[in-house]
Amino acid sequence: MSGSTPFYQKHHRHYDRGYRSKELESAVSQYQSSSSSSSYAARRSSSRASASAALSASSGHVVALHERTTPIPCSYTRLSSSYSGLEESRLSPMPKRAKPTYLAMDKENQIIGYVVPIFRGSQEYASGFSDTEEARVKESAGYMARRNLFTSGLEMERTEQTSRKVSMRESAERISLSKRIYENEEHHKRMNKDSLMHAPEFVIKPRSHTVWEKQCVRLHCTVSGWPDPRVVWYKNNVTIDPMAHPGKYKLESSYNVHSLEINRCDFDDTAQYRVSAMNSKGELSSFASIVVKRFKGEVEEALPMPRHGLISEYGITFDTHIVDGFGVSFGREGETMSLGATVIISPNLARYQPEVQWYRDDVLLQPSKWCHMHWSGDKATLTLTHLNKEDEGLYTLRITTKSKYETYSAYVFVRDADAEVEGAPGAPLDVKCQDANKDYVIVTWKQPAVDGGSSILGYFVDRCEVGTTHWSQCNDTPIKFARFPVTGLVEGRSYTFRVRAVNKSGMSRPSRVSEAVAAMDPADRARMRGTSAPWTGQIIVTEEEPAEGVVPGKPKELEVTEATKNYVVLSWKPPGERGHEGIMYYVEKCVSGTDSWQRVNTEIPVKSPRFALFDLAEGKAYSFRVRCCNSAGVGEPSEATEATTVGDKLDIPSAPGRVVPTRNTDTSVVVSWEASRDAKELVGYYIEASIVGSNKFEPCNNKPVKGTRFICHGLVTGESYVFRVKALNAAGLSECSQESEAIEVKAAIASPTPPYGISVLECVRDSMVLAWKQPTFIGGADITGYFVDYREVINGVPGTWHEANVKSVSDRAYRVSDLKENRKYQFQVRAANMAGVGIPSLPSGTFVCEEWTIAVPGPPHDLQVTEVRANTLVLLYKPPVYQGRDPVNGFYIDIKEADAEEEAWRGVNEKAILTNYMKIKILKEGETYVFRVRAQNKAGVGKASEPTEPVLAETKPGTTEIVVDVDDDGVISMNFACSNLTPDSKFVWSKNYEEITDDTRITVATSGGKSKATFNMLAEDDIGIYSCAVTHTDGAGSSYTLSAEELKKLLELSHDHKFPIIPLKTELAVELQEKGRIRFWLQAEKISANGKIEYVFNDNSLSQGEKYKMNFNKDTGVIEMIMESLLPEDEGTFTFQLQDGKATNQSSLVLIGDVFKGLQKESAFMRKEWHRKQGPHFVEYLSYEVTPECCVILKCKVGNIKKETVALWYKDGREVKGDEKLTFTEGVLKLEIAQISKKDAGVYEIVLKDDRGQDTSTLNLTEQGFRDLMNEVFSNIANSSTALKIQSTDEGIRLYSFVSYYNEALQVTWHHKDSAIAFTDRIKSGVVGEQLWLQITEPTEKDKGKYAIEFHDGKDGLKRTVELSGQAFDDAYAEFQRLKAAAIAERNRARVAGGLPDVVTIQELKALNLTCNISGEPLPEVVWLKNEREIVSDGHYVMKLEAGKYASFTITTVNTADSGKYSILVKNKYGTESADFTLVVTEGKGDLGVTSYLTDADGNVIIGCKSRPTTPTERRKSVTGKKMQKRKDSVILQKPPEEKEGKKMEDKTDALPKTTDKKKAAPAVASRVGKQETLQQPITTADEAKPDDVPTSEKPAEKPQINKGKNDQDE
Repeated sequence: MSGSTPFYQKHHRHYDRGYRSKELESAVSQYQSSSSSSSYAARRSSSRASASAALSASSGHVVALHERTTPIPCSYTRLSSSYSGLEESRLSPMPKRAKPTYLAMDKENQIIGYVVPIFRGSQEYASGFSDTEEARVKESAGYMARRNLFTSGLEMERTEQTSRKVSMRESAERISLSKRIYENEEHHKRMNKDSLMHAPEFVIKPRSHTVWEKQCVRLHCTVSGWPDPRVVWYKNNVTIDPMAHPGKYKLESSYNVHSLEINRCDFDDTAQYRVSAMNSKGELSSFASIVVKRFKGEVEEALPMPRHGLISEYGITFDTHIVDGFGVSFGREGETMSLGATVIISPNLARYQPEVQWYRDDVLLQPSKWCHMHWSGDKATLTLTHLNKEDEGLYTLRITTKSKYETYSAYVFVRDADAEVEGAPGAPLDVKCQDANKDYVIVTWKQPAVDGGSSILGYFVDRCEVGTTHWSQCNDTPIKFARFPVTGLVEGRSYTFRVRAVNKSGMSRPSRVSEAVAAMDPADRARMRGTSAPWTGQIIVTEEEPAEGVVPGKPKELEVTEATKNYVVLSWKPPGERGHEGIMYYVEKCVSGTDSWQRVNTEIPVKSPRFALFDLAEGKAYSFRVRCCNSAGVGEPSEATEATTVGDKLDIPSAPGRVVPTRNTDTSVVVSWEASRDAKELVGYYIEASIVGSNKFEPCNNKPVKGTRFICHGLVTGESYVFRVKALNAAGLSECSQESEAIEVKAAIASPTPPYGISVLECVRDSMVLAWKQPTFIGGADITGYFVDYREVINGVPGTWHEANVKSVSDRAYRVSDLKENRKYQFQVRAANMAGVGIPSLPSGTFVCEEWTIAVPGPPHDLQVTEVRANTLVLLYKPPVYQGRDPVNGFYIDIKEADAEEEAWRGVNEKAILTNYMKIKILKEGETYVFRVRAQNKAGVGKASEPTEPVLAETKPGTTEIVVDVDDDGVISMNFACSNLTPDSKFVWSKNYEEITDDTRITVATSGGKSKATFNMLAEDDIGIYSCAVTHTDGAGSSYTLSAEELKKLLELSHDHKFPIIPLKTELAVELQEKGRIRFWLQAEKISANGKIEYVFNDNSLSQGEKYKMNFNKDTGVIEMIMESLLPEDEGTFTFQLQDGKATNQSSLVLIGDVFKGLQKESAFMRKEWHRKQGPHFVEYLSYEVTPECCVILKCKVGNIKKETVALWYKDGREVKGDEKLTFTEGVLKLEIAQISKKDAGVYEIVLKDDRGQDTSTLNLTEQGFRDLMNEVFSNIANSSTALKIQSTDEGIRLYSFVSYYNEALQVTWHHKDSAIAFTDRIKSGVVGEQLWLQITEPTEKDKGKYAIEFHDGKDGLKRTVELSGQAFDDAYAEFQRLKAAAIAERNRARVAGGLPDVVTIQELKALNLTCNISGEPLPEVVWLKNEREIVSDGHYVMKLEAGKYASFTITTVNTADSGKYSILVKNKYGTESADFTLVVTEGKGDLGVTSYLTDADGNVIIGCKSRPTTPTERRKSVTGKKMQKRKDSVILQKPPEEKEGKKMEDKTDALPKTTDKKKAAPAVASRVGKQETLQQPITTADEAKPDDVPTSEKPAEKPQINKGKNDQDE
């Protein structure tokens, strides 16, 4: 900018220097004064820069853009280059900063426009400078001004003070200089207008071009303007990004000349191009068009041409291929669809990632909830999670590398989901929100293609506040216009919208919801997004904001932006005078021709400068005006609008013009039409198709297309269709166009692509034979011929092309004549079909025309691959044209994998073959191969042919083989079917791979997809390989080899068909039926209902009657004859003779001799059985069953019983009584025999009878029958036996096994080391309960080994074994020794057998004598104790041991001192035992002498007994107490074998009467002998206590016992 003040401030009266700060004003004045010392140019530049920098920091006013009411957000403002003078000055003490820019960037750093600096009345710069930066600028400006102005006097000012007079003079001079500078600059501004800022201007505009395809084109223009404009190029209003299209576009700018270069134009480059120049003063655009033409007959390439001239990264050129791409896809709303393609990039770098982009209708897709994108390193996938009609369109995958890019495209069609109500229309689509404001938004959408069969009545708009799920309807009545203003929104809240269509049948499904939109001021929304409003090229400066409380002024530019019969939309701009607070609006209307204004929104004023009026009378004219209001009041109304008539201003478009369909593929048709005339705001077109004659049109697209050409996919091949088109805009859909002409769906015909692979087959002096390969695309029609051109090459410079043949040649080989020897030539070939002649091939290599003299043959040619299967294929080829010195006598086939090196070629056949074909059978499924052929003659093998194209070894879906059939007349034919036919496909039959043209031997008939080759008269001349190929398919074909053996089989089969025999599934057979009936039958495999059967017996015809009953089931072919019985005269031959038309057959059955007698006997038995089963009978006869518990159950199954039926059991003729367990349930009778023994042997019989008869069943269980039964019992016993176990006893080692049940008849054998054991006194066996044991007494080393017990069951038996050796024997033997020692110790330890009472009460001065039995080996030592102290025998105490068994204790004269506890202690080396008694001495009652007491069996004292006890037990008891209780604490370690017998004896003893009650005991007997009382006991004298008197039952047990008393410590 020029001057010291911004131009948009200094020309307005409200500008005042007072806005500046005093400090800044002083700095500026100093800087302006310093400028006078420099040259004019320097003064001009420096002063303008410094003044601009200084004034930029001062308070400014709000700058608004054109048609905007709010300031531009400061986030994108930048300072202009006002500071450049300071920053670039060499004298500046401040460091350089980055150059400021006017470009506005979005959050993705994309340039979106220019930004104008905004100046506000605040302390911070609009540019975003901080306070520190502001201070630095001020300081720098002041420093430079003082330095330039007062350089000579700086030192003086530092040391001296200037006077006030000098200061005033200097100030005056500065003011005068500033005025002169200002006037001088104003003069130069008027003189040099070019130096001022001005909008861009095109000096030279770009011009339009028309170019051929693959040419380059350049657009250029010259632009002026200040600041320098920024130039952007657009294609169809889309910014051209050279980085996104590497190598395609090149942009250059130099000295205001700008150019766009488009490399290798293709058809898609036809477009309108726009160049836009923009700076801070405005924007200007210019347009140019490019039309790309294509050569006639040129084939459109599926993928873009590779771009040349690209810069590779680090010297690497990437080659990209997209394979396994997605095709045209069809989906339905609500479904999920995935599109994917495999991408091959070579070289394959591990970490290199290409740029993968997806486009829909040329619009880049971004990941969202509706579409997910995935790149796996070699596959790109796009997933449409929830299909809607918005997702319909052309999808393009773009893979961009540093070297090139590749694209792949296919169309996706989305059908409507099933309507919730039958006949309802489809859902609307593309719901969008426009012109959103504080409380107002316009919702637009597109009408659906499907109306449900009746016209759409209108649409309902629903809204939903973001964050909720509640949808509310915005309009009460349906609207037909596809645009609706929604009012009543809450400011600051966000909403989403959806639309539903309605017809007379019902409501459609809702559309996809729109993007969320916020109800807020557009400027606030832009500020929140961080973007600036688009630059309009005009700057408006507002007045200073007035004080609060000001009534707002009039709204500006009120106009009717939209008018329909349902509503009218008004738009205006806020007034300039509105105060600091917000304003609202009242809208008023007036009927045209009146002066009565009516306020529309009386209750709530609107906040947005937009308003929609509803409920206006259609056809009436209205005027409108708007008033502003705030807290200060309501302002003046705006200017009224022109009268507006309520009605639809936008008309429905007219019907499109002529519709022309053209063929495309076998499932698609290209439809073109003329655009609707005078259509306004056209949205697009819908195309509909109908099969001819159906009168039912279906939509081809569910999303409107904007062009006038569309490819309709998904059509049925071979059907004829008509098409029609409808146009639509917001007002609705047009009428349908006229129907197109009918067109059959099949692939379009085009000229073929160029042939390739030109090679020389032979060369002579003046001619050369050429060969080439068939074009990859033949254009949908058979190739009719080829044309060959040649040209001479002289010194490397090609000459002019000449035609080699005027007439086309059908073979892919041709001899070019009239050449010159030793000259060099190039050749090209063109293919032709019914569509025309294609473009020529690329020129061949340069060949020298010189005669070949080599001896070996030339290369074979015209290699073709057919009948490709997973493991086989057939290779066809033609012999070489050049034979060499000798004729060709064979061929060799070579094979290699397609991607293998040249060294990988290997031979298929070891020996040369003579045929021009070969079936190769060494393929691997899924592998790709190439083949070549070499010919040989006597001189050797010649040059190999050109290799074939790569062939994938796979069996394609739908592949069929030739089927040989012989019909009923014996006619032999070969049949081949193909399901992949095209309208131009033909079946070609060949023999030995040469087409059959002679119909004398074979007749070919084709119908639809099937072809039949019938042999007229099959003979040996027809032997060979027959093949059928189908043209215009993907190699469909098959072959059949007719060998000599196959010929013989076919002739035999043909003879059988000519002279047919009725086939039989089964020959004549006989079977017996119920009641013993005899059934003769056979089954014919195929016989008609007219078949006849004759029944013959011994050459005599049989007829239907009582004896013979015949039957013929025509459905199953079963023929039968039934006889009731066989008599002796029925012996002979039975024959069934069949006849069905000319087909005959018969079958015979011979019944004579033993065969006849056996059948007769069996028939009689079955008849008898039938009669038996008329009453109660046995279904299963009597048998037995042995249960696991070894119970025997006799059972039988009966049938035809009733309640009165009786079952009687008998054994040996005697009835078994009812106390046996007899059951009769579910037709099964059982008799259970528990613990069977020999007494149960016998003959068992059961009789079943009632009033209908009886039946008997017998079971013999005697002798062998009983032995078999017992063997089964024994088998069960053996199976129930447990494993042999080892147990140690005090006698030795015992082996034992348990069984569930033991029978005394069971035979068991014990084995030792596989030999039966001979039992002795040392080794015994026995049975205890269910235990079988083997006792080894005193085992030795010889007893080691394997022991077994064998159970005999009459069959194999069963053995249980155990190994008694090693550790097992050692452990058992050690335990035996321990138990043996314990038994000896228990048997021989010291014992007190009994005789001592618990308590003895005696009078003083009496004599006491007690005797007890002791035992033990060796003889125990006896000690008597009193109160735990040993008693020594003296005159008072007398202790004796007699015979080693009887210990006596005598107190000669008892006194009170003798009272106490007495014990006898016996001990030897095996143990110790004691017995206690208590002596109580009472006062004497006279001299009674020795007193003897008798006790009962329990040790109770008996008083007054007159006789001695009679039992040994009673004799042993003395005084009182229960002495034997101590013995009860003993624990039996081992139960003796005599336990049971002992128990029985105890039971008998217990049966005897016992006297246990002391009160009932007999009185003791006392006798007086002098003054001494003697105790009468059997143990008081030695004579009475002899060993023989000891009862046997009181002897020690055989098994040792351990006493648990207090004297057991020694054991």
